[in-house]
Amino acid sequence: MMLANQPLAERLRPKELSEFSGQEHLVGKNAVLRKVIESGNIPSFILWGPPGVGKTTLAGIIANTLKRPFFHLSAVHSGVKDVRETIEKAKSQQFFNQPNPILFIDEIHRFNKSQQDSLLSAVEQGTITLIGATTENPSFEVISPLLSRCQVYVMKPLTEDELLQLMNKALKKDTYLAAYDIDITEHEALIRISGGDARKLYNALELVVSSEADESSDKKIVITNEMVLKHVQKNLALYDKNGEQHYDIISAFIKSLRGSDPNAAVYWLARMVEGGEDPKFIARRMLILAAEDIGIANPNALLLAQACFEAINVIGWPESRIILSEAAIYLATSPKSNSSIMAIDNAIGLVKSGGDLPVPLHIRNAPTSLMKNLGYGKDYKYAHNFEGNFIRDNFLPEEIKGTVFYEPGINPKEEEVRKRLAAMWKDFYDYDKK
Repeated sequence: MMLANQPLAERLRPKELSEFSGQEHLVGKNAVLRKVIESGNIPSFILWGPPGVGKTTLAGIIANTLKRPFFHLSAVHSGVKDVRETIEKAKSQQFFNQPNPILFIDEIHRFNKSQQDSLLSAVEQGTITLIGATTENPSFEVISPLLSRCQVYVMKPLTEDELLQLMNKALKKDTYLAAYDIDITEHEALIRISGGDARKLYNALELVVSSEADESSDKKIVITNEMVLKHVQKNLALYDKNGEQHYDIISAFIKSLRGSDPNAAVYWLARMVEGGEDPKFIARRMLILAAEDIGIANPNALLLAQACFEAINVIGWPESRIILSEAAIYLATSPKSNSSIMAIDNAIGLVKSGGDLPVPLHIRNAPTSLMKNLGYGKDYKYAHNFEGNFIRDNFLPEEIKGTVFYEPGINPKEEEVRKRLAAMWKDFYDYDKK
């Protein structure tokens, strides 16, 4: 039996900031968004993050805290007409200098340009304060005029500790769960299945408890990893009733591409195609993979992924499925290397730990006589004046001279790159160690 008509996640949805879990970097003590909320003067903004991290909940809490009228639209089910009608309602509630209403738009990335355009004047004139929620990068999905009028706050997946706190809260505070003597002896499966998503966690927990209650009249329920996996796999459709499987399938697709399995990649692509997934969403993920997982091993992969992204915007459906399939097979069968992302992450790590190290004088810009007199640009060697258009010189801050950030991957293309770098930079960078 189902424990209640209302899902557990809805029953336990926080109403106040003190009840909200996670996102300490935004709403913790002295955090940026908390200060904005406490000031009572919030700008329009967009919450960007994965599902189940509290975007909708936080928007409701803000409206409740500031005692603002609250309008909620879903971009999946709303059109320009709905937006305009909501804005007119918001206008009708503006009297006696009351603060403007909050318009929350869930999945704002699914609004097309005309729908987003319909929000512009209301946001610009202060008729409404817009709070958008998106799982997609707003830089790609929100039109520039609207994005320029909004702050963007990034929300993170919930940590294991935060998920455990939510589980304990559910067992103590939910009336329906409290009717049972529930003992979670193993929590790893629940944590893993949730993937940092509170809604997934609550769905899985409620599913396990209701399934056990159906099978036994015993009020004592001991939850183990084996039990969780058994019930979730058996009732996947029920567990995934809010569409979270969307994220599992794109994850399977990307991991199949990364794992060089074109057959699995095409299967998961077919699942997304048949499920009505946005082709741009799929193509954008392949663009990221081409840079992150193939990189220098096959630089043409990024060009083909970009061509795929552009082509599906020109061709339309259903022919775009062929272009997506070609790109997926090409990426799956390409050699793999993550050396590019490792290089930039290594460099960013050193920048964070080492601070802003000075630029060596000989490679500084020297547009004035004073700068030249100070040694800016002195002894700089112009590479094209030397044989092979190369001169061995130091281009890093002196403190980290000789540090290797880019480590070529183990594939034919980058083995050639390694040999070339080893010959060019011998006794400077150590590229002979492999």
